[in-house]
Amino acid sequence: MIKIICVGKLKEKYFSLAINEYLKRLYKYVKIEMLEIPDESNVEKAVKAEGEKILSKIKDDEYVIALDISGKSLSSLEFAAKIDKIFNTNSKLTFVIGGSYGLSGEVKERSNYLLSFSKMTFPHQMFRVILLEQIYRAYKINNNESYHK
Repeated sequence: MIKIICVGKLKEKYFSLAINEYLKRLYKYVKIEMLEIPDESNVEKAVKAEGEKILSKIKDDEYVIALDISGKSLSSLEFAAKIDKIFNTNSKLTFVIGGSYGLSGEVKERSNYLLSFSKMTFPHQMFRVILLEQIYRAYKINNNESYHK
Protein backbone atom coordinates (compact mmCIF):
# COMPACT_ATOMS: atom_id res chain seq x y z
CA MET A 1 0.00 0.00 0.00
CA ILE A 2 1.28 3.43 -0.96
CA LYS A 3 -0.18 6.62 0.46
CA ILE A 4 0.65 10.02 -0.97
CA ILE A 5 -0.09 13.01 1.26
CA CYS A 6 -0.19 16.30 -0.65
CA VAL A 7 -0.66 19.84 0.58
CA GLY A 8 -3.03 21.90 -1.55
CA LYS A 9 -5.92 21.16 -3.84
CA LEU A 10 -5.40 19.95 -7.38
CA LYS A 11 -6.99 22.55 -9.66
CA GLU A 12 -5.82 21.87 -13.21
CA LYS A 13 -7.78 19.28 -15.17
CA TYR A 14 -4.76 18.23 -17.23
CA PHE A 15 -2.88 17.27 -14.05
CA SER A 16 -5.93 15.30 -12.86
CA LEU A 17 -6.01 13.41 -16.16
CA ALA A 18 -2.31 12.55 -15.91
CA ILE A 19 -2.65 11.47 -12.28
CA ASN A 20 -5.62 9.26 -13.09
CA GLU A 21 -3.69 7.67 -15.96
CA TYR A 22 -0.77 6.73 -13.69
CA LEU A 23 -3.10 5.51 -10.94
CA LYS A 24 -4.78 3.27 -13.52
CA ARG A 25 -1.40 1.92 -14.67
CA LEU A 26 -0.24 1.33 -11.10
CA TYR A 27 -3.43 -0.48 -10.08
CA LYS A 28 -2.06 -3.85 -11.22
CA TYR A 29 1.00 -3.45 -8.97
CA VAL A 30 -0.05 -1.66 -5.82
CA LYS A 31 -2.94 0.06 -4.10
CA ILE A 32 -2.41 3.83 -3.91
CA GLU A 33 -4.29 6.32 -1.78
CA MET A 34 -3.92 10.07 -2.34
CA LEU A 35 -4.83 12.45 0.48
CA GLU A 36 -5.06 16.21 0.08
CA ILE A 37 -4.34 18.48 3.04
CA PRO A 38 -5.73 22.02 2.69
CA ASP A 39 -2.99 24.59 2.32
CA GLU A 40 -2.84 27.53 4.69
CA SER A 41 -3.10 31.13 3.53
CA ASN A 42 -1.39 32.58 6.60
CA VAL A 43 2.33 32.44 5.75
CA GLU A 44 3.48 32.62 9.39
CA LYS A 45 1.33 29.65 10.42
CA ALA A 46 1.40 27.62 7.18
CA VAL A 47 4.33 25.26 7.78
CA LYS A 48 3.33 24.44 11.37
CA ALA A 49 -0.40 24.02 10.64
CA GLU A 50 0.17 21.99 7.47
CA GLY A 51 2.74 19.88 9.33
CA GLU A 52 0.24 19.06 12.08
CA LYS A 53 -2.35 18.04 9.47
CA ILE A 54 0.20 15.88 7.65
CA LEU A 55 1.30 14.13 10.84
CA SER A 56 -2.33 13.40 11.76
CA LYS A 57 -2.57 11.28 8.57
CA ILE A 58 0.53 9.17 9.29
CA LYS A 59 0.36 6.01 11.38
CA ASP A 60 3.24 4.66 13.46
CA ASP A 61 3.77 1.61 11.23
CA GLU A 62 4.23 3.58 7.98
CA TYR A 63 7.59 4.09 6.30
CA VAL A 64 7.60 7.78 5.36
CA ILE A 65 9.49 9.39 2.51
CA ALA A 66 9.24 13.17 2.56
CA LEU A 67 10.00 15.04 -0.65
CA ASP A 68 12.38 17.82 0.28
CA ILE A 69 14.96 19.79 -1.66
CA SER A 70 17.54 18.99 1.05
CA GLY A 71 16.97 15.26 0.68
CA LYS A 72 19.07 12.68 -1.11
CA SER A 73 18.84 12.39 -4.90
CA LEU A 74 18.41 8.95 -6.45
CA SER A 75 18.45 7.67 -10.00
CA SER A 76 15.33 5.87 -11.20
CA LEU A 77 17.10 2.53 -10.70
CA GLU A 78 18.09 3.49 -7.14
CA PHE A 79 14.54 4.70 -6.44
CA ALA A 80 13.15 1.36 -7.68
CA ALA A 81 15.57 -0.52 -5.44
CA LYS A 82 14.62 1.69 -2.48
CA ILE A 83 10.91 0.96 -2.95
CA ASP A 84 11.62 -2.77 -3.32
CA LYS A 85 13.75 -2.78 -0.14
CA ILE A 86 11.08 -0.90 1.84
CA PHE A 87 8.37 -3.37 0.83
CA ASN A 88 10.60 -6.27 1.91
CA THR A 89 10.19 -5.11 5.52
CA ASN A 90 7.13 -2.85 5.55
CA SER A 91 3.77 -3.05 3.78
CA LYS A 92 2.94 0.64 4.15
CA LEU A 93 4.87 3.35 2.32
CA THR A 94 3.85 6.99 2.58
CA PHE A 95 5.15 9.87 0.48
CA VAL A 96 4.71 13.46 1.65
CA ILE A 97 4.59 16.43 -0.74
CA GLY A 98 4.65 19.64 1.27
CA GLY A 99 3.12 23.01 0.56
CA SER A 100 4.56 26.16 -0.95
CA TYR A 101 6.53 26.98 2.18
CA GLY A 102 8.04 23.55 2.71
CA LEU A 103 7.73 20.92 5.41
CA SER A 104 7.82 21.45 9.15
CA GLY A 105 10.74 20.15 11.16
CA GLU A 106 8.34 17.72 12.86
CA VAL A 107 7.37 16.15 9.51
CA LYS A 108 11.02 15.84 8.52
CA GLU A 109 11.84 14.26 11.90
CA ARG A 110 8.99 11.74 11.53
CA SER A 111 10.17 10.81 8.04
CA ASN A 112 12.33 7.76 7.58
CA TYR A 113 13.92 9.23 4.46
CA LEU A 114 14.21 12.65 2.84
CA LEU A 115 14.18 12.46 -0.96
CA SER A 116 14.95 15.19 -3.47
CA PHE A 117 13.97 14.79 -7.11
CA SER A 118 15.88 17.92 -8.08
CA LYS A 119 17.37 21.15 -6.80
CA MET A 120 14.75 22.88 -8.97
CA THR A 121 11.36 23.96 -7.67
CA PHE A 122 8.26 22.40 -9.26
CA PRO A 123 4.59 23.31 -8.93
CA HIS A 124 3.14 21.00 -6.29
CA GLN A 125 0.34 19.85 -8.60
CA MET A 126 2.85 18.91 -11.30
CA PHE A 127 5.04 17.13 -8.81
CA ARG A 128 2.24 14.68 -8.05
CA VAL A 129 2.41 13.56 -11.68
CA ILE A 130 6.22 13.34 -11.57
CA LEU A 131 6.12 11.25 -8.39
CA LEU A 132 3.47 8.87 -9.75
CA GLU A 133 5.43 8.46 -12.99
CA GLN A 134 8.56 7.54 -11.04
CA ILE A 135 6.64 5.08 -8.86
CA TYR A 136 5.23 3.50 -12.04
CA ARG A 137 8.73 3.37 -13.56
CA ALA A 138 10.01 1.72 -10.36
CA TYR A 139 7.41 -1.02 -10.58
CA LYS A 140 8.24 -1.63 -14.24
CA ILE A 141 11.94 -1.84 -13.36
CA ASN A 142 11.34 -4.13 -10.38
CA ASN A 143 9.18 -6.44 -12.51
CA ASN A 144 11.71 -6.52 -15.39
CA GLU A 145 9.15 -5.04 -17.76
CA SER A 146 9.99 -2.74 -20.63
CA TYR A 147 9.38 0.95 -20.02
CA HIS A 148 12.52 2.25 -18.37
CA LYS A 149 15.16 3.39 -20.83
